[in-house]
Amino acid sequence: MSPPLVFDPALDALVTPVLRADRHGRVTLCNQAFARWLGVSQKRLPDQPLVALEAEGDSLRQALQVMDDADGPRRLRRVALAFLGGEPRFADVWLTREADGGTLLEAHPVDEFPGEDPTRALPLALSAALKGLAHELRNPLAGLKGAAQLLGRRAADPDSRELVALIGAEVQRLTQLVDQLMSPAPPQPHQPLNIHGVLEQVVRLAEQEAGWAVRLVRDYDPSLPPLHGDPDRLTQAVWNLVRNAIQAGAANVSLRTRAEFGVRIGEQVHPLALRMEIGDDGRGVPEALAEQIFLPLVSGRADGSGLGLAMAQQVAREHRGSLAYRSRPGHTVFTLLLPLSEDDGHAAAGPAATETTP
Repeated sequence: MSPPLVFDPALDALVTPVLRADRHGRVTLCNQAFARWLGVSQKRLPDQPLVALEAEGDSLRQALQVMDDADGPRRLRRVALAFLGGEPRFADVWLTREADGGTLLEAHPVDEFPGEDPTRALPLALSAALKGLAHELRNPLAGLKGAAQLLGRRAADPDSRELVALIGAEVQRLTQLVDQLMSPAPPQPHQPLNIHGVLEQVVRLAEQEAGWAVRLVRDYDPSLPPLHGDPDRLTQAVWNLVRNAIQAGAANVSLRTRAEFGVRIGEQVHPLALRMEIGDDGRGVPEALAEQIFLPLVSGRADGSGLGLAMAQQVAREHRGSLAYRSRPGHTVFTLLLPLSEDDGHAAAGPAATETTP
């Protein structure tokens, strides 16, 4: 039989997530802050094994095995906690052994994924990098344009003329992109949009690029309200993430949307936010690049430009959001958090959750 539910008014008054376990390692109580943070009712945690809450690794179990009554508080960094397979929450955890052999766990939530800190100077660094790149591209593009025009005059057969026209069109497209990088247009006013329309556009692009080589899985929350944003910029950001997954050798790419309540993005807490996850089973982020992956011109591929993730991060910031990740070989998830206005209403149902195999 489960132990009777115990509430501690002193603990419930704390805003720091706190949990207690008995000397057998089973949860006896937690405060409201811990339950809200973990996304579970206070009534469901008592009698659960404390070590079962660790979603990844076994640092919590190992620490509990070696602690004794003489130990002071023991700190564990970036522990992933979850309840019965729910969404993991990351925190620096302090463990204290109590006089009766029980354990007090205090959780200090941290950024969910590594990779955020180096990007504080991203807008200036990205702008400088892109302008430098654009300047270097102008002369080669002008040369290619002139060569294509000369070839066009000499081309006799239709196939040759078609290929020359294709070269000219691509050179023109790149020239326009360079012009935009050198003298960017002012940002477009944000408008209400269905985020699933953005994702469906990305799915179409992925189907054209990868064909049957990649299985695309949609996992949408159709009840999400509209998001105020720039659909073109968001499409480019998500496409960069999906394309990176494809180029990392992924056989499966998932696109998942959910509503998230009480989300801290930077220094501000938003009552409601969109949580978009792009997951894949590719090679993962190289460990050597883990701290610089969002910086411009940093790439894990020899032929990579190093601009895709930097631009995606910038788009997230334009929408008052954040982009972060967790990665290991065979499992990488990029998470985009975007605040949703309380005034957005309850419309904008997206496509039903479906699965597509290109």
